[in-house]
Amino acid sequence: MSAPAEQPASPRAESNAPAGAEENAPAIPAARPPVPAPAPAASVSSAAGERGRAYPLLRFLPFVATVLYMAAVLAAADTALLDLVKYALYLALALMLPGTLVYRALRRTPHSLVDDLAMGTAVGLVLELPAWTLVSVLDIRGVLWAWPLVVVALFGAVPRLRRHFVVRGGYTPAPLGFSWAVGGAVAFFTTYLSSTFLERNPILPTSDDTRQYLDLAYQLSLAGEAKYQFPLHVPQVAGEPLFYHWFGYAHMASTSMIAGIDLPVVALRLAIPFLCALAILLTAVVGWRLSGRALVGAVAAALFFVVGETNFTDPVSMPFGTQSSFVIWHGMSMIYSWVLLIALIGVVCALLTGTLGRAGFVLAFLLLLASSGAKASSLPVVAVALLVTFVVVLAVRRRIPWTLLILGLLTAAAQLFAMAVLFRFQAYGVTPEPFWSFERFWTPADGPTWLAVVTVVFAFLVNMQLRTAGIVPLLWLRRGRLDPTQVFLLAGGVGGPLIYLMVKQPGDGNQYFTRSGFTFAVLLSAWGFAMVYDRAKLSRAGRVFLAVETLAFAIVLVIAQFRLAGPAEASVPPRAIDPLTPLLRWSLVLAAIGLLVAALWPALSRWLPALRGTGGVVALTAILVVGAPGLIMDMRKSERFPNGGAYATISLPKSRVDAARWLRDHSAPTDVVATNAHCINAPTDAYCDPRSFWLSAYAERRVLVEGWAFAPRVSESGSWAFWDPALLTRNDAAFTTPTAASLTALANDDGVRWLVADRQVAQESPELRVLANLRYDNGRVFVYELR
Repeated sequence: MSAPAEQPASPRAESNAPAGAEENAPAIPAARPPVPAPAPAASVSSAAGERGRAYPLLRFLPFVATVLYMAAVLAAADTALLDLVKYALYLALALMLPGTLVYRALRRTPHSLVDDLAMGTAVGLVLELPAWTLVSVLDIRGVLWAWPLVVVALFGAVPRLRRHFVVRGGYTPAPLGFSWAVGGAVAFFTTYLSSTFLERNPILPTSDDTRQYLDLAYQLSLAGEAKYQFPLHVPQVAGEPLFYHWFGYAHMASTSMIAGIDLPVVALRLAIPFLCALAILLTAVVGWRLSGRALVGAVAAALFFVVGETNFTDPVSMPFGTQSSFVIWHGMSMIYSWVLLIALIGVVCALLTGTLGRAGFVLAFLLLLASSGAKASSLPVVAVALLVTFVVVLAVRRRIPWTLLILGLLTAAAQLFAMAVLFRFQAYGVTPEPFWSFERFWTPADGPTWLAVVTVVFAFLVNMQLRTAGIVPLLWLRRGRLDPTQVFLLAGGVGGPLIYLMVKQPGDGNQYFTRSGFTFAVLLSAWGFAMVYDRAKLSRAGRVFLAVETLAFAIVLVIAQFRLAGPAEASVPPRAIDPLTPLLRWSLVLAAIGLLVAALWPALSRWLPALRGTGGVVALTAILVVGAPGLIMDMRKSERFPNGGAYATISLPKSRVDAARWLRDHSAPTDVVATNAHCINAPTDAYCDPRSFWLSAYAERRVLVEGWAFAPRVSESGSWAFWDPALLTRNDAAFTTPTAASLTALANDDGVRWLVADRQVAQESPELRVLANLRYDNGRVFVYELR
C-alpha cells in the first residue's frame, strides 16, 4: 500500500507578504502594497514542473556538480577517498535521514525537497546531541552509531509516521537558476576555505617547522574530550569544569565515533566545509520559504557567503573585528551555531505565518536548546528579536500575540539552561560598557567629539553592514508597515550589532553578536532587493544588463584593490582614527562615482531604452556588491602568509604530534597525562604564554596541567597566572626532582599514569628512567609510564 499523499503548501505561504493566524497580520495596518506582487507561485511551479518532467535529471545536476567539486577540493587537500565516502554515508544516513523524518513529522505542509533535506539535516544535528549525551552518561559510546537506526525503526513501525519516508506531491520544484546560484555560492566559499584554511593547515604536521593557528589545537582538544569524557572538563587542566559553548565539538566527536574517521581529519578537513555548505543552503531555503521568492533565498546566500566585509587595505585588515570567514575556521562554534540559528529563524517565521502548527513549538524548542550550547551569542539576539516583535504586535493589535509569547518563554528557558547548566553563570569577561569597541578610535583623552562619533559609526556601517543595505528600500516600499516576520528579521538584524556596541569582551569576543545578527539581516536585505527588482519590471535585456553590470563592477573593484590598495599608513604623530582612513577615503571615492552615475543616468536611459526604470535596482545591486573583494583579498593575503598572515600561529612540531598520537594509541581514555610543556614562548622568557594545547589535542587525553589560557578562571580574572601554584609545582617536580613517593602521590591523588617530557622545554631528571618506564622516544619528546 502506498503512503498517503501530503497536502500541498497553501499558496498563502508562498506570497511575498506571508499571512497566517490572527496575530500574523501586518504589524502596522497596511494599505495597498506599494510594489507589484510577484508572479503566482502556481505558474512558476507549473513551468518548473514541466521542465522537471522533460529533463528529470536536470534538476539534480547543480547538486551533483557541487558535491563533486567539494569532493575534489577536499581530495586535493590530502583527504583520503575512503574518509570522503565514510563522511558522505554519515551525513546521509546518520544526520539527514533521521532528521528529515522528524522534520516531516513536525512540519505541517511540505514546501520543497531541498527545504526538507536542509532543515532535516539541521534537525539531525540537534537529535545527535541527546543521543551523544545518553551514550556518554551510560558510558556505552560504542553504540552511538545505533541512534539513527532507532529513529528510522520507530518511523517504520508506526503507521502514522511511515508515510514520511516518501512525500507524494506537494513539493514546489526548485528553479534551476536558484539551484545553480546556491551551488555556485557553495563552490565559491569552498574555494575560499581551500585557500585560507585547507591549504594552510595539514591534517598532521609534516615537519618540526610546521606552524598552525593556535586555536585549532584547542578546538581539537575539546572534540577529543567530548569523544571520551562526560561531563566535559578543560582538557588542559584535568578536573577543571568546562563552562563553554561546546556542542559543536560534541558533533565533531560524534562524527569521528559514528563514521570511524580520525578526529584531525574531521576537524581540519570535513566538518567546516560541510557546515558552511549547509548554512548556505539553509539561508537559501529559509529566504525562499519566508518570502515566497526563490530569488530572495539565492541573494541572501550570496550576501552571506560570497560578499565579504567592505575593506580597502592590502593586506586586508578588519578594524571592527575579524573577517567573518576567519571566525568560521579558527573555531567552528560560529558556523555550527549559524546552521542552527538559520534553521531556528525559519521555524519561528513559519510559526508566525501559521504554516507550522503546534508541533512547530517542539521544533523551535529543540533548536533553541541546541543553540544554547552552540554559541553564547545566538540566544540573546533571538531574545531581542522576539521581544521587539512582541511589543510591536501588542501595541498595534492591542491583544496578546500568544505565538510570540510562547516563543519568548521557550527562549528564556533555553537561555536559563545555558547560563545555569552549561556556563554556570560564567560571563567570560562580558560586561556592560557602551561603545567599548569604538574607544580605540577616540582621539581626545577626555572623550570623543561628535565628528569622531559620526565618522566611526559610518565606518562601522560600511565595513560590517553594507550587505544589509536592502533593508532600507524594503522599509521605504512597505511604508514601515511590516508583517511580524519582517519585524522579527529587522529586530534581529539590528539587535546583534546593538548588543555588540553595548558590551565589552576582551579579544573582540563581542563581535560574535554582530555575526549572529547577520543571519537575520541578510534575509531581510535580500527580501528588499527582490522588491526593488520586481518594481523595476526588467525586460530580458534589462536582466542581462543587470547581471553583466554586477559581475563587471565586482571585477573592477577586485582589480582596483589589487592595484591601488595598500597597508594602512600611520600618521606622525599617530591619530586614533588612522585604521579607518583607507575605508573612509575609498568610501567617499565610490560615493562620488555613484553620484556622478546617478546624474548621468537619465541621459544614459534615453540612449539605451533598456535602462529605463532600472536606476533603483542597479544602484542597490552596486551597493550590495561593494564588499565583493573582501574574501578574495583574504585569499590573496593567505597566499603570502600562513593562516591569513595577521592571525597568531604557533609552532606545531611533527615530533610532538607523533608522540601525542602514540600516547593516544597506547593509553586508556581515562588516563591522565602530565607534561613539562605549558608555554608557547621560549623557556628563557621572563613570562609564560600558557596557550599550549597540542598534547591534549592529539593525544585525546586529559592533561594534569598543560596550557591554561582558555580556562574559565583565567577569562574571569584577566590574568594568565595559574590559579593553583601548588599543583603546578607538584606537576613540574615530577620532571625535575622526581621521587618514588612524589610519583606515587601523583598517580594516586591526581590519576596521572603518563609523563610526557619535551627536552626542548627542559631536560628531565635522569631519575625518571629508574622510577618510571620509558615507553616512547623520538629524540625530542619522551613518554614515560608510571609503575
